[in-house]
Amino acid sequence: MGRNREFDVDQALDAALCVFWRKGYEGTSYTDLTQATGVERPALYSAFGNKEALFRQVLARYYEDYLDFIPVALELPTSREVAAHILLRTAELNTRYPDRKGCLGVHGALAGSDDAEPIRLALINARADGEASLRNRFERAKQEGDLPETTNCAVLTAFVLAVLHGMAVQAKAGFSRDMLESVAEQALSTWPTGSSTLSGKSS
Repeated sequence: MGRNREFDVDQALDAALCVFWRKGYEGTSYTDLTQATGVERPALYSAFGNKEALFRQVLARYYEDYLDFIPVALELPTSREVAAHILLRTAELNTRYPDRKGCLGVHGALAGSDDAEPIRLALINARADGEASLRNRFERAKQEGDLPETTNCAVLTAFVLAVLHGMAVQAKAGFSRDMLESVAEQALSTWPTGSSTLSGKSS
């Protein structure tokens, strides 16, 4: 199997993604990867580079294939709808697969050795990009009157992300989708309301 990449690269990448999602970056060995992908180690090296390079490709696929609901959410009419869509879809994703609950990105950045520091930083940077997009969306909502003028959009964004990350940890610990959705609804119950939202409700 090892010669001339006699395997499906996309299938191998998907298999590696599942292993990293289940076991984390440092918890995943090359034996885990070769067993999951059915590809010998030299061929994996040839196709993807080292473990770090493979994980970076896995992370890109995870964002593209599993977190595609976030760009969709950012286009919704109100800030509350944006937050609700992200929180509820996260609850579903974090509990979708019994063998790999939680979030690949969150768990990968929680702890690690010095050798894994580049991966931890890559995960932090990837989340920072998402944080900036969400903060910009809330800033727009504030300008449109959907959020109060006193809203600190950086803090509101941090609040949403803190709930998201907590949900990922609790999903890994065994929380059900129903419980995570209840957590999301609790977070949304205190969502700030601007003048344009109030006028929209009254009309």
